[in-house]
Amino acid sequence: MLDKKLIGPFKQLLSLDHVPLKGAISDQQINLLTHVGILIEKGKIIALTDYDELKEQHTSTAELIRIEADAVCVPGYIDCHTHIAFAGNRANDFALRNAGSSYLEIAESGGGIWSTVKHTRAASEKELITAIIDRANFLLSQGITTIEVKSGYGLSIQEELKILRALKKAQDFVAVDLVPTCLAAHMKPKDYEGTSEDYLTEMATHLFPVLKAEELSNRIDAFIEKSAFSAIEIQSYFRKAQALGFDITVHADQFSTAGSQVAIQFNAVSADHLEASTAIEIAHLANSNTVAVALPGASIGIGCAFTPARKLLDQGACLAIATDWNPGSAPMGQLMTQATILATAEKLSNAEVFAAITFRAAQALHLTDRGRMAVGEWADFSIYKTDNYQNITYLQGTMQPEQVWKKGIMIYQKGEQR
Repeated sequence: MLDKKLIGPFKQLLSLDHVPLKGAISDQQINLLTHVGILIEKGKIIALTDYDELKEQHTSTAELIRIEADAVCVPGYIDCHTHIAFAGNRANDFALRNAGSSYLEIAESGGGIWSTVKHTRAASEKELITAIIDRANFLLSQGITTIEVKSGYGLSIQEELKILRALKKAQDFVAVDLVPTCLAAHMKPKDYEGTSEDYLTEMATHLFPVLKAEELSNRIDAFIEKSAFSAIEIQSYFRKAQALGFDITVHADQFSTAGSQVAIQFNAVSADHLEASTAIEIAHLANSNTVAVALPGASIGIGCAFTPARKLLDQGACLAIATDWNPGSAPMGQLMTQATILATAEKLSNAEVFAAITFRAAQALHLTDRGRMAVGEWADFSIYKTDNYQNITYLQGTMQPEQVWKKGIMIYQKGEQR
């Protein structure tokens, strides 16, 4: 069996190589290659150039996988913010919001996050594993090859560990990479008798060491909001996390502004949501190394303003876009649809959309080996049956990939069970 693979030719290949990590991007910067082949060895791209030249050079040394019809190749998408480790359903929350109740009112009355906590606690580890696998495979069918997954629906040491252990076991049954994040600081559980500070101290003292010992997560998240934890309450929690070597990420500025400042203070890898961010927060994020993650699914689900993506980009921020797939505020789980809706509302270029769901999203996960089609990167990519990459955004998620490849192996083919 030959060690190398040559795939092509592609009518167009969206490289995104040399596209900047921060700031606005025009479509002229997108680095669109034509009649190109991809040479892969040990799961990584080792050459990316004219298909005929590569074929002539490697006919005897590479397995040739010819693309017969017009096709476009794009980097594997990265969903850098999801909550797909959950049980239960919150259709009633959606109905209540549309009838006039606010997100915070629903949470205060026993709905919202706490409703999902009760359902998730009642689920077995096996049931959670099955749910994670099913949702990860649904995202895979969209061309998503790396998925961040948060805990946060356990809200006790035992239940948070159940979720993260289920996530670790689910990884053995899915072809995509799952990136686990501990969101024990999602809210103070309603059945916890102590203060918010007591709860956070307990989690940091007793949960964090187990996460390290069992290699369950290297990322700590917190929801800084009126219904969750204040910017002051979370300080000690994050300091303890950083002392143990965890990356920090923050649910920030969703309904009020405070979280993004904490994210910048702790040099967080990302500040996510940002629907409430004002000119002050935008300027600070743009001048930081923290990735601004827009979650348009939550804006659609709740009916609130979108993240000010255009202003963030124009001031020089690194913008990523993710689904926020969760059972309450963002149940859609459709990355390209959400990204293109945000693009129409915020006037984002195609280049900005693709960057936001590929290498800029990778930056939000502290990953530097994926998100571009370039030599040395993992061969994570999707193939679409079209002659123009613009059709992918134009059709707003209704065009799905024909094939998805992960580390040089085809892991999904449309219409087939794998």
